[in-house]
Amino acid sequence: MSRSTFGSSILRRSAAMATVLFLAACGGSDGPTDPGGDGGDGGGGGGGTPRVVKANPAFGADIQEIFERRGCTASGCHGSAQSAGLDLRNGTSYGSLVNVVATSEPIIRVIPNDAQGSYLVIKVEGRQTVGERMPRGGTPLDAIDLGNIRNWIDTGAPNN
Repeated sequence: MSRSTFGSSILRRSAAMATVLFLAACGGSDGPTDPGGDGGDGGGGGGGTPRVVKANPAFGADIQEIFERRGCTASGCHGSAQSAGLDLRNGTSYGSLVNVVATSEPIIRVIPNDAQGSYLVIKVEGRQTVGERMPRGGTPLDAIDLGNIRNWIDTGAPNN
């Protein structure tokens, strides 16, 4: 094999590999939807309920689920470590959020009926003046999660 044939063979293989890697990296999500489950082990497919923005999300089923799915309840975050004095674990999160002043800025974490002024929304939208957008080091919340948090707060932040 001549040097030019060998070089072009390597170039073609490199280009093919780059294309495969590019397509794999792009093949994740078309937008802020989540089909729910993973289809199980050889079963029917789908599983779970598609995520949607709800007019009246429930704290336990919808908001707590966001904290858990996004890793906010992990021990090094707002779980047992209680970063910034905030415990987002199931059973304690509501009492750590609603009508409680944040430790980093003098703003109430969740002000019932006022999502725009609530520090939880300010932090997940990245509008805070101190610290980082939450979840720290993770991707920003999508429109579905943010919509459900906002709607829960704007409907009075009930403990349901």
